[in-house]
Amino acid sequence: MRVTLSVIKADIGSVGGHIKPSEKLLSRVREFVEEEGRKKGLIEDFYIFHTGDDVAILMSHKRGVANPDVHKLAWDAFRAGTEVAKSQGLYGAGQDLLKDAFSGNIRGMGPAVAEMEFEERPNEPFLFFAADKTEPGAFNLPLYLAFADPMYCSGLILSPSMANGFKFTIMDVNYTEGDRVIELNAPEELYDIAALLRDNERFVVEKIHSRRTGEIAVAASTTRLHNIAGKYVGKDDPVMLVRVQGDFPATGEVLSAFSIGHYVAGFMRGSHNGPLMPVKLNSTISFFDGPPIISCAAFCVHEGKLTEPVDCFDHPFWDYIRMRVSEKALELRRQGFSGPAMLHYSELEYGGIVEKMKKLEERFKVRG
Repeated sequence: MRVTLSVIKADIGSVGGHIKPSEKLLSRVREFVEEEGRKKGLIEDFYIFHTGDDVAILMSHKRGVANPDVHKLAWDAFRAGTEVAKSQGLYGAGQDLLKDAFSGNIRGMGPAVAEMEFEERPNEPFLFFAADKTEPGAFNLPLYLAFADPMYCSGLILSPSMANGFKFTIMDVNYTEGDRVIELNAPEELYDIAALLRDNERFVVEKIHSRRTGEIAVAASTTRLHNIAGKYVGKDDPVMLVRVQGDFPATGEVLSAFSIGHYVAGFMRGSHNGPLMPVKLNSTISFFDGPPIISCAAFCVHEGKLTEPVDCFDHPFWDYIRMRVSEKALELRRQGFSGPAMLHYSELEYGGIVEKMKKLEERFKVRG
């Protein structure tokens, strides 16, 4: 059967600053999706997570991508959760809900969205990734390594089903008049892919397809909140769905790319660089409103029904990686505001320094 996986994520309120949503808020979102979604037959199954202060709704259904009823279900669930956040006085209640009324598609309204539709294989494993305190481009390097580099994905040279490589669909997220995308094939256009993906702030992997079968392998969110709101309202906090095994990289090959703890934009006030830390499901935010974090849940889906999730980063190996990432974070934070520790001026999203620079600009004088 054909199935659609949709994951929609938003920050709608947090306890104690940017730490985690309250249990009451999470329960309200869960109850809403159960009553208005699954019990009414709109969706087949669902799961609710939080990553840092963001709430993610993973849904399986038969209605295809960008279905207005499914998107409205998530929007209304977030609105219901926002009311709880307001009643509890949580910080940032409804922060990512940037529009007043639902307009048929949740894209462009604030929440991060990743969706894929496919014909179920006899066994259909997939991974759900959710990041917090970082940018959509945080997935660029791991996806490049997992789908185009045999140093990380041995299946590219060991598996005949992956010998033809993969097609990358990359979006220019700074272009606001429409979806400006390019399709590039690995391995033939590997250097072109690398040239784009080095710029996490502008070029972001939206989808990856198998070149042998044409089947979708990856769907990632590309939302940039400041392009919607016109000002800083929080970091973009992307989500991603990845099908694994068979014609796609193995689960371990995809996960291996996250062992680097590579540097990404985000951290405190969305204005710094920091290493991306793989964390357990439902982890909180802490040091310097960070560090940037990534969680991963593994599922199988069969006839639209989800298995229980497996926490991919809940393993002793990742405890060691978390220690190394902590060291990387501390080393860069020792630089404070200086150099690469803070984002380049053109990418700073907090308005205060922009206004400060405008005032200082007027005081400069050219010596004769």
